[in-house]
Amino acid sequence: MSGQVNAEGGPAKGTAAPSRKRSYEAAMRSRNGDNWFGSVRSADAELYNEARTLRDKSRWMVRNNPFAAKATASLVSNVVGEGIIPRPVTGSPSRDRKIWEAFQRWSFRCDHAGRLDFYGFQALLFREMVEGGDSLVRRRHVKKRGPGDVPLELQLLEADFLDPMRNGVLNEGALTIQGVEIDMKSQKRRAYWLYPYHPGNLPYFYGGEPMVSQPVPADEVLHVYEMQRTQTRGVPWGTPAIERTNQLNDYELAEIVRKKTEACVVGFVIGAENADEDSVGIKVQDADGAEVEHFEPGMIPRLHGAKDVKFNTPTAVGGYGEYKTKSLQEIAAGWRMPAELISGDLSEVNFSSMRGGLVEFRRLVGTIQWQILIQMALQPIWEWWCEAAWLAGIIDEPYVPVEWSPPEFAWVDPLADAQTAAIEVRNGFRTWQDVVAEKGRNPDDVLDGIRAFNTKVDDLEITLDSDPRRTNAKGVLQAVQEEDAGEEPELSRPNRQHGRARGVRSPAAVRSARGGSLRELQRGRQHDRHRVDDGRERPPVRLVGRDRIRRGPVGRL
Repeated sequence: MSGQVNAEGGPAKGTAAPSRKRSYEAAMRSRNGDNWFGSVRSADAELYNEARTLRDKSRWMVRNNPFAAKATASLVSNVVGEGIIPRPVTGSPSRDRKIWEAFQRWSFRCDHAGRLDFYGFQALLFREMVEGGDSLVRRRHVKKRGPGDVPLELQLLEADFLDPMRNGVLNEGALTIQGVEIDMKSQKRRAYWLYPYHPGNLPYFYGGEPMVSQPVPADEVLHVYEMQRTQTRGVPWGTPAIERTNQLNDYELAEIVRKKTEACVVGFVIGAENADEDSVGIKVQDADGAEVEHFEPGMIPRLHGAKDVKFNTPTAVGGYGEYKTKSLQEIAAGWRMPAELISGDLSEVNFSSMRGGLVEFRRLVGTIQWQILIQMALQPIWEWWCEAAWLAGIIDEPYVPVEWSPPEFAWVDPLADAQTAAIEVRNGFRTWQDVVAEKGRNPDDVLDGIRAFNTKVDDLEITLDSDPRRTNAKGVLQAVQEEDAGEEPELSRPNRQHGRARGVRSPAAVRSARGGSLRELQRGRQHDRHRVDDGRERPPVRLVGRDRIRRGPVGRL
């Protein structure tokens, strides 16, 4: 009769209720997994009471734990390094150089505190985001100091400047969440409620003024953090590793205390004649017979009436190294980086395993650079600078297209990497520009440097075995194919047709017709590669294939 139901829809009398089984075993409740269920709350609700505690624990851990300090330093050095460099790309080399020189002058004094340049500012901004979960950059308009000066400064603020107690509907049509005011209709950020001073400072640091937060327009503040969900505030990066790091500290402390105790107690004097004295307990005496209530290394406690000596034999506890290694691996996983970068121990890795681990870490670094640091901070800062420079009359447009060059990611075997890059370029898998850009250089600058260097060595009549125009890959001098002074150099098919269509000779042929020597003709063919055959300048080299090049202003919250 199994499966029969009554009129109400329930099982009929005399039949057993059918057993129900969840579709997902992970959702099944059990005695061992009841404490595994979390509350169904938003990310902002989860962070509301815990954000301050997480920041305090994260900063304490970075200050006092060597592994947390090393993890933070490794992330900063790999993501920012010497700095992520902007390159203006207007299409005119002379104009790009002018804009770049103006930005370089500003970069040395961009910090509102007057301590860092633009690239040191990047490192501190990212470090604060790693330790505290999020960081703030406030735009400060200053007076113009002189010609060519951009009246703009950047003020870096810690996450504590955001007032976490500002919540709810404070202004009409806006909802404030932990100090961030959001327009309820457009869901765009309207303002940030910032303290005038750091709330953790002592009162006499700021003269005892009342600590009251005030709203600052959202277009004057950049809020940089990692979005793990659609939360309004960030979370410290080492949060998953905080508990495991604390447990490892407790384990090491217990081992140290045990070793110290074993080292202090060398032996015991036993064998008392009176049995009652044997139960008095340990009595430690100094040279004068006074009782001592603590142990020191090398002491021998004496029992009352004892006559024999029994020496302490410390027991060896195994598994300490294995436990610490596994704990460091779990801590490194919480920081999302290889354990070898945290511990500095390379004894258990080889070339292949180290390189394989760094490949995954390199992808993470690229994700952080392009999706967080450049998108949320550097690109908006560039737009701020362009606007200020345009208003100051330094540039002629309110926005200049820009390319960002992150620092080069060094590999374990640079020779193999260089050979691989050369093979890929020769086979057309990549372009020369891409290889140069990955090293953090601007291809246009590299070509200008090569051209200037080749011209100089030619003028000095110096031949280097590294010059591919003179020697082959083995350093052997190549034969020079001479041409008549009046003969026009062979052109590629597209350029030859272009020249015939316009009826214009190449620059080398023009110089030859004017009586130039063979040496000048050869040098012209070598160094006029930046010009097409009709004398016009070629467009600047672009980073072909880089899908993260910024061509225009980007929208932001």
